[in-house]
Amino acid sequence: MILEHAVLHVRPGRAEEFEEAFARAQPLIAASRGFRGLTLSRCLERPDVFLLLVRWDSLTDHTEGFRGSAAYEEWRRLLHHFYDPFPVVEHFDDVASA
Repeated sequence: MILEHAVLHVRPGRAEEFEEAFARAQPLIAASRGFRGLTLSRCLERPDVFLLLVRWDSLTDHTEGFRGSAAYEEWRRLLHHFYDPFPVVEHFDDVASA
């Protein structure tokens, strides 16, 4: 399983609007092949910062499957205008757990 990690810096004062848009966008990613779940967390110290963690079966399920789909185009339309700066998305593979 692959873990996608993105720190989302939302434009100041738009966090609640972002959360509402994310709720509309979530079914788009959830319907994607290889999607296993996600968490969106809001930073306590910086309320305009969110942490998105998405679990995928494989890297290509995210990078080619979801990102190459019409659902991703709608995801972009709903969410990408909230970010400043645009997030760096990275992928991780488990090496240890407890």
